[in-house]
Amino acid sequence: MNAGTQAVHWNRFGYRPSRTPDSCALQAAPVPGDGPRARLWLHWQSMRFDLITIFPEFFAGPLEHGIVRRARETGLARVNIQDLREFTKDRHRTVDDRPFGGGEGMVLKPAPLFEAVEALLGRGVGDAAQPVAPDRGSAIVLLSAAGKLFSQETARRLAKLDRILLICGRYEGVDERVAAHLATDELSIGDYVLSGGELAAMLIVDSVTRLLPGALGNEASSQNESFAAATDNEESARGEQSSSAPSAQPPGAARLLLDFPHYTRPAEYRGWSVPEVLIGGHHAEVAKWRAAAALEKTLRNRPDLAR
Repeated sequence: MNAGTQAVHWNRFGYRPSRTPDSCALQAAPVPGDGPRARLWLHWQSMRFDLITIFPEFFAGPLEHGIVRRARETGLARVNIQDLREFTKDRHRTVDDRPFGGGEGMVLKPAPLFEAVEALLGRGVGDAAQPVAPDRGSAIVLLSAAGKLFSQETARRLAKLDRILLICGRYEGVDERVAAHLATDELSIGDYVLSGGELAAMLIVDSVTRLLPGALGNEASSQNESFAAATDNEESARGEQSSSAPSAQPPGAARLLLDFPHYTRPAEYRGWSVPEVLIGGHHAEVAKWRAAAALEKTLRNRPDLAR
C-alpha cells in the first residue's frame, strides 16, 4: 500500500475515484459569508466521519441531501469514504476468507481492516504484545448485527467526539479480532440482519450529525423530540410506572442469542490467535464452543435478549 489512498469525490453527476495523499473525500466547502453559521464555525470544531467499505459508491446519494449535506457545506462535518480493497495485497483485491471451524459464508479478514484504520489515523494500533490505547476524541465503530444496540444516547455520546471511523461489515461477518482489539464500539441498529453495514453507517452519520451544534439551526429542535434526555420529573414518573408494570418478556419465551464470533485466516494475527477448538476439526466441540460464545457475547452486548 503506498502513501496515497483512494478518495471518492462526488458531484451531482456521480462519483470519480482519484488518488490523494490524505484520503480526504467529500471535502466541506468553506464557510460562506459572515452569517451565524460562519461565526459558529469559530467556536466549534468539525466532526470527521471515515466510512470504510468495499462499496464506496454506495454513499453517493445519501450524503448529498438534507442536514448531512448542509453540515458538510458549512464545515460542521467532513466525510471521507475509504475503499477497503485499497489495503489488499493480491491482484484479486481479496478482503474475505473461509471461516475457521467450518460453516457457510465468508468472513472479512482482519489485516485489511487494521491497516485501513491505521492509515486513516496516521499511527499504529498495536498488537497483542504492545496494545495502543485509542484516542480519547475518536471512536472506531464496527457495524455488526451482534453489536450493542445503537440508541439516541449512543448518538449523543458520539456527537461529543472529534472523529468517528465506521467499519461496514459484509458477508457472514468480520473476524472477531477486529471487534475485540480494533473497534472501540460494536454497534447494531436493530434486531434484524442486513447484507452489509453501509446502511447502518449512514444512519449513524445522520443521527450524529443532526446533534452537532449548529446543524439544525435551532438547538431546541434536537432537545424536544423522541428519545430526548428526560427531565428529573419525567424520570421520576417513569420510575413509578415501571415499578408496577409487568415484564414485557412472557413466561417461557425462548431466549434470542446473537451470532457466535467468526474467525478467518490467518490463524495468528499480531499475536492474537484463533481459538484452538476452531482449528482442531472436532465438529461437536466447535458447536459447543460456538453456543457458549454466542451466549457470552449476547450477555455482554445485548443482555436484554437473554433474560
